[in-house]
Amino acid sequence: MRRSSTDETPYRRSPSLDSKPDTPPFTSGFHRFSGEFEYKRPPFAFGFHTTKGPQTSKGRYAQGKKYVVFYLDLSFIFLLELRRCRMAEGCMMALRYGMVFFNLLFWLGGCGILGVGVWLSVTQGNFATLSSSLPSLSAANLLIAVGTIIMVIGCLGCVGAVKESRPLLLTFFILLLLIFFLEILSIMLFFIYQDEIDHYAQRDLKKGLQLFGTEGNVGLTNAWMIVQTDFRCCGVTNHTDWFEVYNASRVPDSCCLEYSDNCGLDNPGTWWTAPCYERVKDWLNENLVALWIFALCTALTQILGLVFSMTMFCQAVKVETFYA
Repeated sequence: MRRSSTDETPYRRSPSLDSKPDTPPFTSGFHRFSGEFEYKRPPFAFGFHTTKGPQTSKGRYAQGKKYVVFYLDLSFIFLLELRRCRMAEGCMMALRYGMVFFNLLFWLGGCGILGVGVWLSVTQGNFATLSSSLPSLSAANLLIAVGTIIMVIGCLGCVGAVKESRPLLLTFFILLLLIFFLEILSIMLFFIYQDEIDHYAQRDLKKGLQLFGTEGNVGLTNAWMIVQTDFRCCGVTNHTDWFEVYNASRVPDSCCLEYSDNCGLDNPGTWWTAPCYERVKDWLNENLVALWIFALCTALTQILGLVFSMTMFCQAVKVETFYA
């Protein structure tokens, strides 16, 4: 039994050319077969769609977004590196100016110490010479030597920092490191052989008493008079040390409680009896904290000088290698 065209059916035919005259005979992706349009797969080449559609535009938009994000990341990294380079350059400039300033102060201090040593050497002779075995070890000569060393090292550090010269910076580093090691070695030897140094110093000072008041030993005579007057002491270990010098019961006038001419010939009850060696050691022990603070500040300054000079030297090497 045939169904009429008016009967409803759940199945519908595909539109035909006869039923829809406005439909073109051929469309993209379809071809006519038995009066119906059948899907045909569009051509492709190596995975890229040849036909333009919404998916292609979306893919290009996503790819463009990726490029924009990549460029933004690259710009951000470049800005971070630029900021880091500027910070590093600022640190190097601060380091350079700080090293110039401190080395200039050291150079000026060395010039002052050298001037004082020369003045003492010219006007006072061998001032503060207490040792008979080392007559050249006077206060004037020590000031001259220390002032010269400080002045030379300060000049090397200052000029090397200004010009960023590798040879000058390396020379400054080597000299400062050598002095630092010598100081540490001297302190270690002093504490190890402290008793031997005490005995040697007392014996040498007693020998120096034999030169007191003799011709050509003005520095030693003045030094003993200043020490006995300021520390209120007499002799190295006892006031009787002077008896061997004068071959009599006599002491210099600087040993008297109240100074006057030829007071050393009077009653021993008017003399200082405390040993000068022990008085000086007691004074050093009382000021031990200040001495250690001074030593630590000196060591810290030297360490900072070593670090700064080596940092500038390495930076100069990197710059020269980069522009080579």
